[in-house]
Amino acid sequence: MTFYDKARLDELVADVDAKLVGVDLAASEASRVQSRSPGLSERDLAAIERHAESARAPRELKELVSRIKEGELSWSDITSGRALDDEGVQAAMAASLPDLARAHQELREGQDPDSIIEAARGDDEEGGSIMRRGW
Repeated sequence: MTFYDKARLDELVADVDAKLVGVDLAASEASRVQSRSPGLSERDLAAIERHAESARAPRELKELVSRIKEGELSWSDITSGRALDDEGVQAAMAASLPDLARAHQELREGQDPDSIIEAARGDDEEGGSIMRRGW
């Protein structure tokens, strides 16, 4: 013999159904959102490669750019997300996190974005950062 409150059960099922409608609406709206970023330009990719060749570049980034130049991967593989599960891609991205975290903290502290970028950019010949101008 099973004991339950049918009215309460019906109420809970109706609540779940209503929330599922909300999830469907949110998913539909999310699918219509387009990225605001135009992606990486040839100029951006050239800057990344120049940085990778500098003394200050992380080893992981140097290895990733080497793999791209050898044809094992392409920038399109990376920017599209197709290479997201690649350990070398993950390592190269993770190696950049400390600089990005620092820039984020500086922004939260109210520092001027252009000043942060200029300070991080450094002299390209000395291996400055690859932060882009158009934040």
